[in-house]
Amino acid sequence: MSERPPAPTRGEALRFWAKLGCISFGGPAGQIALMHEELVERRRWISERRFLHALNYCMVLPGPEAQQLATYLGWLLHRTAGGIAAGALFVLPSLLLLIALSWAYLAFGTQALVAGIFYGIKPAVVAIVTHAAWRIGGRTLKNGALWAIALAAFVGLFALDLPFPAIVAGAALAGLIGGRLAPARFAAGGHGGGAARAVLPAVIDDDTPTPAHARFSPARLTLVVAAGLALWALPLALLAATFGIDHTLTQMGWFFTKAALLTFGGAYAVLPYVYEGAVEHFGWLSATQMIDGLALGETTPGPLIMVVAFVGFVGGWTRELLGPGLPFAAGTLAATVVTWFTFLPSFVFILAGGPLVESTHGEIRLTAPLTAITAAVVGVIVNLALFFAWHVLWPSGWSGPFDIPAAVIAGAAGIALFRLRAGPIPVIAACSVLGLALRALA
Repeated sequence: MSERPPAPTRGEALRFWAKLGCISFGGPAGQIALMHEELVERRRWISERRFLHALNYCMVLPGPEAQQLATYLGWLLHRTAGGIAAGALFVLPSLLLLIALSWAYLAFGTQALVAGIFYGIKPAVVAIVTHAAWRIGGRTLKNGALWAIALAAFVGLFALDLPFPAIVAGAALAGLIGGRLAPARFAAGGHGGGAARAVLPAVIDDDTPTPAHARFSPARLTLVVAAGLALWALPLALLAATFGIDHTLTQMGWFFTKAALLTFGGAYAVLPYVYEGAVEHFGWLSATQMIDGLALGETTPGPLIMVVAFVGFVGGWTRELLGPGLPFAAGTLAATVVTWFTFLPSFVFILAGGPLVESTHGEIRLTAPLTAITAAVVGVIVNLALFFAWHVLWPSGWSGPFDIPAAVIAGAAGIALFRLRAGPIPVIAACSVLGLALRALA
């Protein structure tokens, strides 16, 4: 059939976004592929070209691109309410599941069964992070200039202990200069491609006029930015007034606002910054708990940056923010606060910048800094993999023994990821069983 499909009702769209939030496993690549299959190929709510154009815009922004893409498409289809619903439903199932898993982890984590599962999961995380560096590097590091940026980022973190924001700013500056002097080396690779193929008409097709709500208006831009600032400032001020500026909840709100603005290149890129603040500076959780949280984040739907909900929950629980008798309530409140301040900027970026998208069209001055930042992310992730490997393989530090069984599990996970092309969830499941078996034999 070649007729244009009927436009989805708000109810149909709402049911789809709710379903997507529950099945969006596989990281941003899998989530974007799922949206493409459902919205472009199966339902034909949006054309291929319009879909990729929206994706390219989301890739320029800090924050989880898959969640932002869902927000953008929901907004394009059903205005502001549709965008907020799509973005929120992309996150909400993951938040609820992580709260439940975080509670189980803290309540029962010392029991032999749970300890054995996490003994197997931790080496799998080392392999998964290493595989992420290899995958992103293979897609990004296409020439010597980008390799040099990746190496500089690694050295800056590993040897010079530079702060993560300085790495992002330096890479963006290198891309801005490189885009002017050698634009071919900093051109984005794109997300689609392939030979042209016959396509069926979509609800929002290549030639569909921009809806009235998606046209740029200075007044609307001002309103959205003002609303976003109010939704950020008022809760933060309420936390400060209720608990104090130095209270953990207030510190979490401010810290994760900064983290949200630095998530160029995906969750793996910002994890060193989150670790530096949450573990080393504030002490909300331990390094081992941070690795365990990443493992839980890998096994839940939604964006991987949702690991911050685990960070918040553990911090709220261990700090007894609501008193010694309410650890679950304190953890839930902290996880919710962290999630709010982490994702609020993403909604503002989409709702404020969406009307400007049609004027971008992949201009090199916009994509070159992103390309350089993505190259730097490779070095950042390699540094993160080495950090995790150190804590997993030498759990007592360099002076302690080398954990041979953990190294065996990490090697097996690496073979499954690199050679067998297994997904992270099957690898984590298999490694958890292997960890249980090894602990039972010990």
